[in-house]
Order: sequence, then C-alpha cells, then structure tokens
Amino acid sequence: MDKIIVLIGAPGAGKGTQARLLQERRGIPQISTGDMFREMQTLDTPLAREVQEIMASGKYVPDELTSRMVKERTDRDDTKNGYVLDGYPRTLPQVEFLEELAKESNKTIEVIEVDVPKDELMRRLTGRRNCPVCGELYNIYSRPPANDNFCDLHPQSELKQRSDDKEESVRTRLETYERETEPLIDYYATSGRLKKVDGSGEVEDIYREVENLIN
Repeated sequence: MDKIIVLIGAPGAGKGTQARLLQERRGIPQISTGDMFREMQTLDTPLAREVQEIMASGKYVPDELTSRMVKERTDRDDTKNGYVLDGYPRTLPQVEFLEELAKESNKTIEVIEVDVPKDELMRRLTGRRNCPVCGELYNIYSRPPANDNFCDLHPQSELKQRSDDKEESVRTRLETYERETEPLIDYYATSGRLKKVDGSGEVEDIYREVENLIN
C-alpha cells in the first residue's frame, strides 16, 4: 500500500528540507501548505479566489478550506504512489480529514516528528540573517559571514534580520506550535503511528534516519 508521509516539526526544525530531499530522491511529491497558499495567490479559480479574499482580509484560512486545497492537490496524478505532507495537518479536524482522504485513496499514513531542542530552535531562528541585495542566507551562530554582519557576495550590503526572527516573536511562534501540535502528536502516538528523528544533527544523517523509518 502506498504511503502518505506526514512530517511534523517546529519552525526551524528542518522538516521542509527533509520533505524536499524525499521528493528529489524518492520521486514522491512534497506537498507544502505554504507553497499551496502562495500558488493560490497566482491562480484564478473559484477556490483560489476564496482563499485570496480571506488572506487579503488578514483572517485565518479555516480548516475546511485548507483541507479542500489539500484534496485538490492530492487528486493530481503525481500523488498516486504516495506523497509527503509538510505543514498539514495542523489541527484535529485536519487530522480527521486526512484519515478519510487516506481511506479513499487506499493509502497508509506514517507520521515522523523532526524533534529539535527548544534552545537549538531559538539559535537557528534568531540567528538567521539575509542579504537584502541577493537574498543569501546566513546564521550568526552556525554559518556567519566572513565580515561581521555584511554579505560575502555583496560586501557593502549589511545583513538584515526578519521581524519574525526576533527573539520575542520566535518564542511566541514556538509556544503557539507546541500548543497547537500537542493534540496531534498525542493522537498519532496513541494510534501507534508516531516515529521520531533527532533533528539536531547533520542534514544527511537525519535524512538517512527518515528513510530507515519509512522503509
């Protein structure tokens, strides 16, 4: 039976990186809700117009609408042998919808939590800086520029920190994630489908562990 692989992880845990590697190396599509929302901004369909209207008003896109987007995306031909979900489900109603979706398409659900200690997540997120000219990414803790706070490729360009990478904002994001995700982790753990990988190591080591769990 083909698999739906659900990657769960806090902001900065690296689940998006692992999802992309699974897509590249196993040929199964990465389905990211963030990518879908961005795609919806460029489309002219009834569903896209509905999403655009809600996002323009600054409101939260409701579960039902997010799940419709996932359904529409997973109905495409490239998902017939399975796919990786990155950023979905986030709530228990979305979990229930995914259970129905898996049943309809005759797929099993496997859940992998990319687990990273909170202090490491803080370093990863608050340490991020980017060049406003070329967009090159740095981290003052793990990948600093050669010249303090200036881009290696554009030496006159001072690196910037995104407002949502400031310490107070990051703390709030992580607390929100913990609060919202705890019920999902409990649900999948109770049903015996939750597996964990240590996300604090090297990307390739984490990927090998993810692959072992899937196989």
